Amino acid sequence: MASTFTRWAALALLACGAQGCISTTPQWDSQFGAATRANLAAQTIDPAAGANRNPAAGLDGRAARAAVDNYERSFAHPGTGQPAPMIRSQ
Repeated sequence: MASTFTRWAALALLACGAQGCISTTPQWDSQFGAATRANLAAQTIDPAAGANRNPAAGLDGRAARAAVDNYERSFAHPGTGQPAPMIRSQ
């Protein structure tokens, strides 16, 4: 009985020790972060945008300030009316 237990224990110890000899990570390590880099590259429209001396035209200062002020005022005086029904019953 003791010899059977000893054999099984030695086999289990050998199996656990063999796990340290097997290495599968070099395949994974070579591509570590590739998905993140691909996602960041997909979100970048123009990588050289910081070097552009003539930026894209947008709102002028007065129009942008007015838009921000209107946005902020919309929270100061919220609408008191009833919201429109989403589903109409017949």
